[in-house]
Amino acid sequence: MTMTAINLASLLCSRLCHDLLSPVSAMNNGIELLADEQDPEMRARCVDLLSESAKVSANKLKFFRLAFGQAGGFSESVDTEEIREAIAGLFGFDHRIQLGWMMNDPVMEKGAVRVLLNLSLIASDSLIRGGMLDIGAEGREIVIRAEGRRLVFDEQIEAALLGKIPPEKLTPRLAAAWLIHALIEERGGQLQVARPDPNVLLFGINLT
Repeated sequence: MTMTAINLASLLCSRLCHDLLSPVSAMNNGIELLADEQDPEMRARCVDLLSESAKVSANKLKFFRLAFGQAGGFSESVDTEEIREAIAGLFGFDHRIQLGWMMNDPVMEKGAVRVLLNLSLIASDSLIRGGMLDIGAEGREIVIRAEGRRLVFDEQIEAALLGKIPPEKLTPRLAAAWLIHALIEERGGQLQVARPDPNVLLFGINLT
């Protein structure tokens, strides 16, 4: 069985819905509380909750628009500052993850953007107690480094990144990893995954 575009789109949509469920539910809860609450101080807190949840939702949508969709219309490249803002916004407002940005090129080709963003998503997910996410790119080479007090990197995700998971075994949790594998394979590129330390995860990508 091969992975069709429809199958992959379905899995990616499931991942998107999963990530948006929490902030959207928080907005719904905030609206219900606001409707019933009479105390001015509590109403102000409800408004703050609604504002923060709306920003989180907007940030996630901006990120996934670039990572999964066709952001930028018919243009073949994306401004790297827009990429940085999308990744930074994904982390929310608690600053658990600090972003190190080493990107000199003003724009990046769309295919490379999808690889970078989806790998950033996987790397940030591994930092379950926060930490540092360093991202650098030059030409066709991309390097992503995650470091934190506790780093968990699922071997199933690594297998999907390397194309070692049969398509029929894929789940929404593995969809981003499979997308990365497909994009790199399509371009004849290479992906390297390394764990030089239990608290460090490295991705190296060469897009030929």
